[in-house]
Amino acid sequence: MKFGLRYASLGRYANGQAAIELAQAAAAAGFDSIWTVEHVVVPHAYQSRYPYSPTGRMGSGLEDFPIPDPLIWLAYIASATRAIKLGTGILILPQRNPVVTAKAVATLDHLAGGRRVLLGIGVGWLAEEFTSLGVPFDDRGPRTDEYVAAMRALWSQECATFKGRFVSFDQVFCRPLPADRRIPIIVGGDTRAAARRAGRLGDGYFPARGAPAELLDEMRRSAVESGRDPGEIEITVSAPPEPAEIEVLAKRGVTRVAVPVSSSAGLPAQVKTPDDVLRYGKNVIERWRD
Repeated sequence: MKFGLRYASLGRYANGQAAIELAQAAAAAGFDSIWTVEHVVVPHAYQSRYPYSPTGRMGSGLEDFPIPDPLIWLAYIASATRAIKLGTGILILPQRNPVVTAKAVATLDHLAGGRRVLLGIGVGWLAEEFTSLGVPFDDRGPRTDEYVAAMRALWSQECATFKGRFVSFDQVFCRPLPADRRIPIIVGGDTRAAARRAGRLGDGYFPARGAPAELLDEMRRSAVESGRDPGEIEITVSAPPEPAEIEVLAKRGVTRVAVPVSSSAGLPAQVKTPDDVLRYGKNVIERWRD
């Protein structure tokens, strides 16, 4: 089992020195990855329903909470670490220009030493945020699929060409190229559409909450229907509160659990300080690590 540190960019860790101390503790403790979250803006008094809370609202106090840009935060902690993987959990892809995003992500991976970025993506749920950014909300699903294909073209082709409904470019160079000319894309979300998207085009799947068997099965069915091997799609889920449950998850095909470091996003924090992170490494990771 691999272990990630989740919600790592929130709370006290939105600040530079604290972020570095957390990332370095995570690396020392044996965490394989560290994961951010994203909202560019959170409109006041939004009416969209937050899908991960029975109240339909984000966690208490999170609406006006500092949420650093995930790629800039990861670049900052990358310079103070050597090997820990840099995950976005998630980047709201349809809100972003895919050409600019492909450039930024490849640059981050290149400067971090290569093979370190895990690009978690989602379609988003906050319609008012899309409106603030001047981006359509209703077509965010097909837009996401096409953006993934466009970014992969920029990362893999020597001189890239892509023709689509939402983005097109012809014979362009986009340097630096990432190592192996690819960045793993992990699809996040607790919906059937997200599970099917992960099976169809993802390198991984990261449900936002728990490990719903019906969604994991849906992801695997989608992979088979798309002519892919579902066993090659890495599954990341929330870390269970009881470490003994990790073995059960492993038997279900889960290969990474993500441990919350902040309760601001709705899950109870399992670790809160760098010292907690080091203790978790000693008490849990050393027992269960792959």
